[in-house]
Amino acid sequence: MKKCIVLLVIISAFWGCSNSDFNNKNPYIPSYTFTVDINMNLPAYSNLQYPSNAIYYSSVGAKGIYIFNTGSGYNAFDAACPNQAIGSCSTMTLKGINIVCPCDDTEYSLFTGQGKLQYPLKQYRVEVNGNVLRVYN
Repeated sequence: MKKCIVLLVIISAFWGCSNSDFNNKNPYIPSYTFTVDINMNLPAYSNLQYPSNAIYYSSVGAKGIYIFNTGSGYNAFDAACPNQAIGSCSTMTLKGINIVCPCDDTEYSLFTGQGKLQYPLKQYRVEVNGNVLRVYN
């Protein structure tokens, strides 16, 4: 009986463990490998030092990335519309704390990445080291 209880505890522990894999798969947005360091001491990126501010960085991702200060950390999302094929209208634009897809006028939250359609924004990892943000995929 004790062996059964121990076995159940071990099996429960394995099922209870969360998968720490970072999943940002989207059928419309290709996966690019990149690493970029953003120095928030530079004037172009100094707005990121304050909560609810975002910047657009055009050199990486499918259509660039938006980096956003949530107040408790940073989010980085691809600037390509997550529910549209890459095209001329698929670069999202900033609207306060949201970004908007001009193809279908869908708004996505920079806090959560969620919108009204099937796929959320494609998110990238962010590490903070003092005043430098490392965004990577």
